[in-house]
Parts: sequence; C-alpha cells; structure tokens
Amino acid sequence: MSASPAVHSLPDAVLQATSPPIASRSIVASPRAKARTDGPSGRGPSSARKAAQLLSLDAEIRALARSIAQAAVEVLAGTRPAQQLSRTLDPGCLSALQHRAALTRAHAANAQGGQSRLHRSPMVRSVRVCAVNDGVYEASLVVSEELRSRAVAMRLEGSNGAWKVTALEIG
Repeated sequence: MSASPAVHSLPDAVLQATSPPIASRSIVASPRAKARTDGPSGRGPSSARKAAQLLSLDAEIRALARSIAQAAVEVLAGTRPAQQLSRTLDPGCLSALQHRAALTRAHAANAQGGQSRLHRSPMVRSVRVCAVNDGVYEASLVVSEELRSRAVAMRLEGSNGAWKVTALEIG
C-alpha cells in the first residue's frame, strides 16, 4: 500500500571524496599463490601437500566417525548386531555398547505402546572432528532419531594403519 522510497544518487564529487582511489588499494596474494611462489623456503609445495593430506585425513576420520555412530545407535535400537563393530571398537567400548543395548532392549520390552519405537531410523546430522595428537582424533556428532536427537562423542586412535574407537559416549 505504501510507495517504495525514492532512490537518490550521490553526486560524483561526494563519491570520489568518500572512496579511496583504486591505485592505493593493496593487492594481497592468496595463500595458495604464496605456497606456489615461496618454493623450498618452508612454505612451498611440501607444506601445501601436507595441508592437503591433513584435509584428506580429516575427511576420512569424519566419514569413519559418521558410520560408527550410525552403527552404534542401530546396535542400541536392536537393528544391528554389536559384533559388526568389533573391528572398529576397542574391546571395552564394545562390551559397554553390548551391555547398554541389552539394557535398552529389556527396557523396550517392558515399555508399552510407542516407546519401543524410540530408536527408529537414526540419521547423523552433523560431525565435528578435532586432531588431539598425531594419530589421535576426537569426534562429536549429532544423531537424530524419530523422537529425539542425541549426542555421540568418540575418540579414535590410529595404529598399524587401522583406526580404533577407544572411547564412545552416546547421550
């Protein structure tokens, strides 16, 4: 119902006085360009290669944490056997997960109605990873289920070319 406000343009003299001249603006090279031009002085292609390897490792850890968290919540739901996680979980974590799954199934058997549907169709919503030391990562995840969302935290340690979960907490 109301008319749009009129657009007023500033005179050229005002625009030139308020904006800095183009010639005085500094041009900063991107970090990638610096890495290509610095050479073997410490920030050359080798450091760029290391950064790419770290990003690749972060992506690998993120994908691994996502699949382990999804599988662990499915174990709690009773739709996946815990033994499928025996290669990726530390024996202590595996036995704790098996114990909690047994308790969850016992509780679901005693519950009435829709409460037994608590762990249906879990989906990992977000994953965050953090490198603690060389070969040690910690991950935090949010897993959404039909009735609730829960937090999952895990510590992954690499040895002999394989990653093991040494700590697993499911909220």
